[in-house]
Amino acid sequence: MTPNESAVAAFTRLDPAGTALLFDVDGTLIDLAPGPFDVHVPDELRASLVRLLERGGGALALVSGRPIRDLDLLFTPLKLPAIGGHGAETRLHVGEAAERVADLPDALRSELIAAIPPGSALDYEDKGYSVALHFRRAPYEEERLRDHIARVLAKYPDEALDLLPGKAIFEIKRPGVSKGAAVRALMQHPPFAGRTPVFIGDDVTDESVFAVMPELGGINFSVSREFPGVSHVFAAPADVRRALAQIAASQR
Repeated sequence: MTPNESAVAAFTRLDPAGTALLFDVDGTLIDLAPGPFDVHVPDELRASLVRLLERGGGALALVSGRPIRDLDLLFTPLKLPAIGGHGAETRLHVGEAAERVADLPDALRSELIAAIPPGSALDYEDKGYSVALHFRRAPYEEERLRDHIARVLAKYPDEALDLLPGKAIFEIKRPGVSKGAAVRALMQHPPFAGRTPVFIGDDVTDESVFAVMPELGGINFSVSREFPGVSHVFAAPADVRRALAQIAASQR
């Protein structure tokens, strides 16, 4: 059995009634695209998530770097429980308003975004509480963006800020805000409390969740690459979607 088939088999043996299913989005549930707004959410994935949400009594959540408002647009008409902005936002139940941390200063965000010329191959996301600069379509811009960020942050020595690197992205956010901390808090509340958390992620931005899962008695899966503390590795998002469809359709 290949590592990928082993991951599919391990995931489909889970009982949604006793687990809290937690999923990163980009590169995990859906395929990466040249830009953050070029991605596609298959209808079959929506159907699987709805079925698993029902079977798990609501204990399913997206855990993403995207703002929850963008997740709602991607997965429309669904408004799933979610952690957004790498932990800056949390929505515990379907359709509720999200709680979020305070925004970064307007001037700071504007200066960071000034690195993205109009009409360039670069993209940005102003999430209020953070700014993400994307260079997937222009990898040669990585060092220029890194230098630009360093210069801007040096002008705000009194602001507590972190630089979070990811797959062809730099995100500037508040320290102490992470997916892992948000997942730890999420697991204290119904319907997640008392269940075995199961997380699937694919990037260094997911490492904080991988790190907290042992203390929560949870299980880690990753996609396309291995990480410390991960039990099983899916080959690609398509394999994750296949596993979700199988467990959603099972009669257990």
